[in-house]
Amino acid sequence: MSEAQTITETETARDLTAFQQNVLLVLAEESRYGLAVKRELEDYYDEEVNHGRLYPNLDTLIEQGLVEKSELDKRTNEYAITDKGINVLLDTFNWRFKQFITNNERAEKVRTLLENQS
Repeated sequence: MSEAQTITETETARDLTAFQQNVLLVLAEESRYGLAVKRELEDYYDEEVNHGRLYPNLDTLIEQGLVEKSELDKRTNEYAITDKGINVLLDTFNWRFKQFITNNERAEKVRTLLENQS
């Protein structure tokens, strides 16, 4: 990846809302149709996520090249995270870990979290 691409992806990561980052996280697990993304976010937020919030944010992520949209059938679209979207999430994680891991105790807590995910 060139330096120009890295700068663009870093700037993009910093401009995303928390909601947009959460959409990317949902899609990082697997490609989904819109209603499945909506349900996963509703489980996380423990409240309804209306279409007027979800789909404009998906459109923004598509315009930024972080998500791809394809047709499953004539009525249903599928959304998938792109390599650029993965890189944006990694940049976000990197920054957050740098801010959070300030000592060995916190580093160990993060290691434990990661080990429990496998």
